[in-house]
Amino acid sequence: MVNKIPRFFLFFFFFGAISSYAQSLNELRRQKEKTAEEIEYINGLLKETNQNVKTSLSRLNVLQKQIALQDRLINNITNEIDCIEISIKSGSKKIDSLNQELKIVKENYANLIRYARRNQDFNNQLLFLLSADDFNQAYKRFVYLRQIADYRKEQAERISEITSSLNQQVADFNSKKEDKKNLLVTKIDQSKRIEEQKNKQKEYYSDLQQKEKDLKKKLENQHKAEARLQKEIERVIEEEARKAAARKATKESKSIAITKEEKALSGDFSSNRGRFPWPVSNGLITDHFGEHPHPVLKYVQVRNSGIDITTHSNEKARAIFKGEVSKVISISGGNLAVIIRHGNYLTVYSNLVEVFVKAGQKVEAKQDIGKIYTDVNDDNKTILKFQLWHESTKLDPEEWIQRR
Repeated sequence: MVNKIPRFFLFFFFFGAISSYAQSLNELRRQKEKTAEEIEYINGLLKETNQNVKTSLSRLNVLQKQIALQDRLINNITNEIDCIEISIKSGSKKIDSLNQELKIVKENYANLIRYARRNQDFNNQLLFLLSADDFNQAYKRFVYLRQIADYRKEQAERISEITSSLNQQVADFNSKKEDKKNLLVTKIDQSKRIEEQKNKQKEYYSDLQQKEKDLKKKLENQHKAEARLQKEIERVIEEEARKAAARKATKESKSIAITKEEKALSGDFSSNRGRFPWPVSNGLITDHFGEHPHPVLKYVQVRNSGIDITTHSNEKARAIFKGEVSKVISISGGNLAVIIRHGNYLTVYSNLVEVFVKAGQKVEAKQDIGKIYTDVNDDNKTILKFQLWHESTKLDPEEWIQRR
């Protein structure tokens, strides 16, 4: 009899390896598809901005994001190729192993057939049983003959099973080789694209450097508008603090600074860190939180109290969480802004051209609160400026919204 235990373990070994490979490959393909979707979205943004022939900082930012995603896509493809290559090598070894096993099983089966033909006479088998010394030995001989018959049947089934598995492995092997071939072609194509994009990036960068005065003026105006917005935000925070202090003075418990409803809302807000929806349905972050070098101007630092999200024209800003509108602000040179309170957290949505809510209004998560401004005089850029505060402390919104 053939020992079935090694085959049992081999089955689970191969099954585990195949399952792990499938999960890894599926994850790589999911990442690749997601990156490709983001690149396609950026292509749409670039088409909008390309309606205006002049080079802009907005277009450079979008192009830089596209190059970063293109790099990631090539990396995804490389990892997928590596994963398939490992699978091809593993498949090749398994095909060799199956061929070797098939050869051995066929040889054993041939020997069994030859033995059966020599002893197929019923009289020979009967004589073998009757020549036993006693009943116990005759029974053992009967069991032995049954085992031989069963083993022969099992070997025939095993030959069929191995042949089927071998055919499947060969087909899978050839399919993976074709996948690898197609991915290599795609990688070459994407590498050519990224070279073109990097050349275009150099042209944009060079062109913008020649417009240093214009860029500095725009940056100065932007800083003024942001300073006015910051002053209004701080004023709202101070006003909310005064309200909280007034409530505290009227409460029996002097430790309560905000209402129970606000406290619960704040707790809900903080527990959702990293899971909030974006303040736009689609977009990409083109300027990050904090202080960092200007993408073109040398020795100039850019300070952002939140993040800039570039999106399509006619896009609407939406609340990331339920709350109450604290204030709608009109900023000279900065359009409209909406501040929403979520317990002791605040979210700020600015650069809006139209607002759909008013102070004191309750809002729900993903509710549209205003239309984002599209600057037709600056490459049709549509940028939402989004901030997040914990009372008087600025927070990095990227740490709170969902990763894309």
